[in-house]
Amino acid sequence: MNRLSDMQLLVDAADLGSLSSAGRRAGLSPAAASACVQRIEAALGARLFERTTRQLRLTDEGRAYVASCRIAIETMREAERVVRSGTESVSGTLRVSAPSDMGRNLLVYILDRFMQLNPGVRVVLTLSDSLSRFVPDDVDVAIRVGSLEDTDLVARHLADSWRVVCASPSCISEHGLPGSADDLAHLPALVITTKAGPRNEWRLGDATVRMLRYHECSDSEVIRTWAVLGRGFAYRQLWAVAKDVREGRLVLVNAPAWSAPAPIHAVYHPNTFQPPRVRRFVEFLQAEMRVAMSGDATELMG
Repeated sequence: MNRLSDMQLLVDAADLGSLSSAGRRAGLSPAAASACVQRIEAALGARLFERTTRQLRLTDEGRAYVASCRIAIETMREAERVVRSGTESVSGTLRVSAPSDMGRNLLVYILDRFMQLNPGVRVVLTLSDSLSRFVPDDVDVAIRVGSLEDTDLVARHLADSWRVVCASPSCISEHGLPGSADDLAHLPALVITTKAGPRNEWRLGDATVRMLRYHECSDSEVIRTWAVLGRGFAYRQLWAVAKDVREGRLVLVNAPAWSAPAPIHAVYHPNTFQPPRVRRFVEFLQAEMRVAMSGDATELMG
């Protein structure tokens, strides 16, 4: 068997939960399929499956290796499709994860343009307000905002975004514009909360202020809505409130002096070979992000 057939046998065994079933799909006897897996394990120096009379289960090493096998198989098939079609079109499934507010306010439109240009690509988008720096094995590209602490991940810088203090005209009318960070600390605020607790420390330029009076919520869209309704001052990414600022529902407070830059990265596992669709998406994403970020900053913060 060639390497690609070996990989397909491992993927089938993992999906079917049975080495015998995977062997039958490949036209192999159970003994031949078992011998093939043993040969692969011996060459790798690692056990890929825990085998019992009842079940077949991937080991940690097996999960990592089979994930790479899936990518290699998809990449080869994609390359064959490109050669046969005589075009540079890409296809297959693209799995992306991102923060919820970025997904709703920015990424949804970037992905729409990408899908129009690449109709053969199927997109699976996962959004969450509680994303960790960890990148799941079943995600091709994870988009993360802020500094990255996990040095085991590969990160490509896409653009810099800005966190801004904002409030509704009614909130500012009632409480006034804060003259200093200390003044802001005592005004009503709206704070996103995570598993680590409320993010009530705001970096305002060179200073950091701890907000003392605040409502909190784990959903960033609720925070934005509360801000529009005048419930307090919010500290949000500029892309999340840009439309509200343009249409007068929110006002930026002391920008850009109180605005803090935050890097946006496309993150993936170092052992992941990027198929053509993933490489094309990351390049497209970088170009679109830089235009969007610089446009918002120039228009809204001067």
